[in-house]
Amino acid sequence: MNAADKPIELQEHGDLERCRLDALSRLWISGTAPERRFDVIAELAASLFEAPMAFITLMERDHQHFKAAIGLDIREIPRSISFCDHAIRQNDVLVVTDAREDARFSGNPLVTGVPFVRFYAGMPITTADGFSIGSLCIIDTKPRHEFTDREKETLKNLAALVLEQMRLRQEDMIRSTALNFSDATELAFFSINASGRIEFVNRAALQLFGYERDEMIGHPIDIIIPDRMRGAHHAGLKRVLAGGQTRLIGKTVEVVASKRDGSEVPIEMSLSLWTDERGIGMGAIIRDISERRERDARLLRMANHDTLTGLVNRHHFEDLLRDSLSGNSGTAVALLDLDGFKDVNDSLGHAAGDNLLQAIAIRLPSVLPVDSTVARFGSDEFAILLPGNIGSTEAELIIRAVLEAFELLFEVAGNVFRLQASIGFALAPHHGKDADELLASADFALYKAKQVGGGTMLMFDPEMRNLSITRRAIQDELRRALRDEELVLHYQPQVSLSDGHVSGMEALIRWQHPERGLLFPGVFLSALESSALALPIGWWVLDEACRQAARWKATGIPSAKVSVNLFAAQYRSTTLVQHVMDTLAAHGLDPSELCLEVTETIALLNDDNAQVAVRTLRDLGVGIAFDDFGTGYASLSSLQRFPLTTLKIDRRFVSDIQTNPHDAAITRAMLTMGNDLGLETIAEGIETEEQELALRALGCKTGQGYRFGKGLPPEQATAFLQSAAESRRARRAFGL
Repeated sequence: MNAADKPIELQEHGDLERCRLDALSRLWISGTAPERRFDVIAELAASLFEAPMAFITLMERDHQHFKAAIGLDIREIPRSISFCDHAIRQNDVLVVTDAREDARFSGNPLVTGVPFVRFYAGMPITTADGFSIGSLCIIDTKPRHEFTDREKETLKNLAALVLEQMRLRQEDMIRSTALNFSDATELAFFSINASGRIEFVNRAALQLFGYERDEMIGHPIDIIIPDRMRGAHHAGLKRVLAGGQTRLIGKTVEVVASKRDGSEVPIEMSLSLWTDERGIGMGAIIRDISERRERDARLLRMANHDTLTGLVNRHHFEDLLRDSLSGNSGTAVALLDLDGFKDVNDSLGHAAGDNLLQAIAIRLPSVLPVDSTVARFGSDEFAILLPGNIGSTEAELIIRAVLEAFELLFEVAGNVFRLQASIGFALAPHHGKDADELLASADFALYKAKQVGGGTMLMFDPEMRNLSITRRAIQDELRRALRDEELVLHYQPQVSLSDGHVSGMEALIRWQHPERGLLFPGVFLSALESSALALPIGWWVLDEACRQAARWKATGIPSAKVSVNLFAAQYRSTTLVQHVMDTLAAHGLDPSELCLEVTETIALLNDDNAQVAVRTLRDLGVGIAFDDFGTGYASLSSLQRFPLTTLKIDRRFVSDIQTNPHDAAITRAMLTMGNDLGLETIAEGIETEEQELALRALGCKTGQGYRFGKGLPPEQATAFLQSAAESRRARRAFGL
């Protein structure tokens, strides 16, 4: 029977019972232990009525709880046998003169057994909103055939006293909670009365000002106000007490306060004002802001300087550059970037890198004119300002001296470093008339200097800006290409050198340009990797390659692992694992059917979170390949920490493997190392039968290159796989 089917009187009873229990809950007394304040009232009731037993009870949902019990040690009984359950159902005293003669109670176990109740008188304890939450009752083991109106009135008054004690108890708990809270917080609380004397302080206030509690309570608030400020405080307090207005109420202000030892402390204070029966009261919440003030002062000192090197920072450098441009026409700016600095951090740690940066910050000013300024822009990038009317020849000589300064070794903390630097510089007004334009020109020159291999200096040339514009134009076109589905994937087979079966297909990105035809990555990859498009296009490549692998799988083509190259942006992405696993699930592929390829440049990003993600993918079964292995000097250290399953030997070692003993030796070493580490090894760029035979002789098991097939569009790649599968079945049929 649902609520709608119940009789109205039952529904109303249920609502009243819920309200009654809610009223009991709001008093925070339900189920609590006996307390002396209630025992005293029960003892008084027993004494006044000369009763052997008196109780203060609380009526819970299923049982009766005894808050005070005189004459019988009892804590609770079932509500079904409770006399008080009957008492709370009426507004007056319930009197049972002889329970044995009362049909409601004659069979009650409390009557037929201990405590052998014969007489009962109970008055409901009723809250202000009219809900009876329990009762005050007296019990006798002998019948009483009379209970006078005066006795009933006395019992009512005692029940009212019980309720009052419950309210006082609740207020005490609220005060106790407030006190505990105020002592637990780190904020300092205090209040003063109308005469300006302290009435309340919490523990944080005592700790802040250095006093004991009795040294503050009752004392004037002057004890925490510096002498020089007391006059203003007294005038303000007098105005408020006289009913005047103050703009400080409800606002947070910063002032200075005095401590017990006479020292001063900066504080943040928020004032409150109230009126009670004693008049006006005032309180404050105080926070010690010493650390904040110290931090602000430190930040002010640091605002114009780099914290690690002590050099001018970028913000201040740009201000100095603007000042110089306003008074001189020949100002020069150079931007310097260290070549290979990341390797120092990767191999020796950031502490060593920081020490090296500090050493560079000392050496650079030593080779520059005294009126020049050196700044650290961040990481391993520095800037140099050469003020005055300086020409291109003089600027070039100074910058060359900076470049030559790196020919000397750096000896730092027991380590010896040989570094190179790339420098780009620009001159005003030829390369820029304002600070932003001049810095941009120097940055173009620096970018070009690093592109040509580093360890060099270049002055800005307008053509450099044109190259940048071209790069941005390609990025704009790539954005359109992604939207218009001009990007396509071709697939190049990876073949077992022992039996010729296709073990994998590498997905290679191509751009079907509407005007320039099919474009290979060399045309657009640099622009793509340096743009925000790297991430969406990278995820598109992953999804499209997995989609194609699923198609091959669905048509019955023998399973071949598909390889996908990761961009640096994907490697650093916090969603790499989720993206890969979601894509595999969407296309019904097992993790073992995917291999992710990363270049050494990406692997050397030294991103701990990214390495954890790649390790997770490897542990889930996804292949992790190190592409172009052997082309970087940090490859061996990378192998120690990078979670790999596959090494791909770069084509540069394969092309001359028959004629160059060094390439053959290096390839043999890489194959041996891969086998010892339990890694699959794939040789790239195999173009001739002779190269294949040479690699097989060295122990290489898998190859990739034009010898086996170039990158093919999906339809041709499908036909290639079908043909390869048929050839393999035929060889098996003939026992080959």
